[in-house]
Amino acid sequence: MIKSMTGYGAAKGSSQGLDIVVELKSVNNRYMDCSVRIPRSFLFAEEGIKSAVSRRLARGKVDVFVTVDSTGAEALEVKVNEALADGYCAAIRALAERCGLPDELTAVQLSHCPDVLTVKKADADADEIAAAMLEITENALTAFEAMRCAEGSRLAEDIAARLDMIESLVARLEERSPETVKEYREKLLAKMNEVLSGAGVDEQRILTEAAVYADKVAVDEETVRLRSHIAQMRGFLQTGSPIGRKMDFLVQEFNREANTIGSKCSDTEMSRVVIEIKSEIEKIREQVQNIE
Repeated sequence: MIKSMTGYGAAKGSSQGLDIVVELKSVNNRYMDCSVRIPRSFLFAEEGIKSAVSRRLARGKVDVFVTVDSTGAEALEVKVNEALADGYCAAIRALAERCGLPDELTAVQLSHCPDVLTVKKADADADEIAAAMLEITENALTAFEAMRCAEGSRLAEDIAARLDMIESLVARLEERSPETVKEYREKLLAKMNEVLSGAGVDEQRILTEAAVYADKVAVDEETVRLRSHIAQMRGFLQTGSPIGRKMDFLVQEFNREANTIGSKCSDTEMSRVVIEIKSEIEKIREQVQNIE
């Protein structure tokens, strides 16, 4: 199936109280270019996300946005600095004994001493978070590819319709080309009769001139190649991505044949047809730029 290089996809999930959202969007590019924007404290997951994207895409500039909401992840640990608590306790009791004061030290009072109790966030499991981010990325990629396939299908339909149009225009060229030779022969004969004022006209000379002209303006080879290119492009439309580069090259061949036909045309009607063909080719070229 043909895929567009432009698309958008998003997915969300959670891990260890973290709410994670992964968004992907892409635009046209000649090569694969993936950029991941992720909070600094989660950079350990960046390479895994890039690898996941690269496995699913061949071309395009892809931006991946990872948003992490840690509001629900405030798991805190309170720890006792036992050595420091013992020191405070011994010092306070020594002070009470030295000064003849009652020793009424309580645990609450001891906890108020500096650094006896420390509070910090619980350590997160980086491997588990990275695995969760990768799973969410895969879900986002699934939505992303669905959009790219839908857009690719529309591109394929448009290109197919334009190929039909080009084929019908080529048929008009093939039908018109012999007529131009016939008209040239008739004009040449009329001109010779006019110049010679009724004197004998060398029919063989007329035939020779007409044959030379026919060879000069013949477009049979070009139209045959154009039809071959049309068939090949239709084959590409039935092939799965990535196929954009090959299609782009084939469009150049379309243009080459159309330009050659245009250079041979001295007939107004054929020139108009060639212009229409080149217009359709240019529209196909624009669409091909969007295909992976």
